[in-house]
Amino acid sequence: MILDFKGKVALVTGAGSQIGFGKAIALTFARYGSDVVACDIDLDGAKQTASEAEASGCRALAVKTDVSRNAEVNEMVKTVLEHFGKIDILVNVAGVSQTFKPFVESTEEEWDWIIGINIKGVFNCTKAVLPDMISRKKGKIINIGSGESNNPGPSIGGTVYGVTKHAVNAFTRGLSKEVIRSGINVNCVIPGFADTGLALNAPPGMLDKMAETLAIGRLTVPQDVANAVAFLASDEADDIVGQCLRVAGDV
Repeated sequence: MILDFKGKVALVTGAGSQIGFGKAIALTFARYGSDVVACDIDLDGAKQTASEAEASGCRALAVKTDVSRNAEVNEMVKTVLEHFGKIDILVNVAGVSQTFKPFVESTEEEWDWIIGINIKGVFNCTKAVLPDMISRKKGKIINIGSGESNNPGPSIGGTVYGVTKHAVNAFTRGLSKEVIRSGINVNCVIPGFADTGLALNAPPGMLDKMAETLAIGRLTVPQDVANAVAFLASDEADDIVGQCLRVAGDV
């Protein structure tokens, strides 16, 4: 099986972090021939990712967007469509968590922030790209979940974070049934513990302890997730619908 994304346009949110899943995903699409849009609230980071993507020979665009704001997302998608003419692939990576604290100590402002990015951001970006995909009867949408979606609680992200990621799983399954007859596949990748920006909230030494408990004996790395996303975005995965694929080095 050879993955080939020549002639495709991939939009990746949360692509600004230089140690995150988004950048690895964007660069993987670029290596396989896709043009790439790096979207992030951190424009400098998005520009760096786009520049590295262009080094693979593709066209790339960096766009600053707060995915929790519907108007900004709609403007971003309009810009991408004007620049590239279409969006073949959307990968909803952008996500946030807070330093762990008991739920009873959390605030409404913190809930709104996490829900705004992790749930509403996925809704906003997906809704914005769907009209173009539906009109062309072709598209791939891959959401990035979390292992804490199945076991939310006192871990890296906390209860509210886990709840938002569980919502992403439900959204993936529900939307996939709505749009598959329009030629659009919606799936989700659930990464294991990884040393990305979200892990900055982890207590000291926690990730090392986590790695020791995993069957594979190491943390998940961004390229592990990028490889799974690339497969789900490929034509080879046309028969995969509404699945939440765990990429975690463990059972």
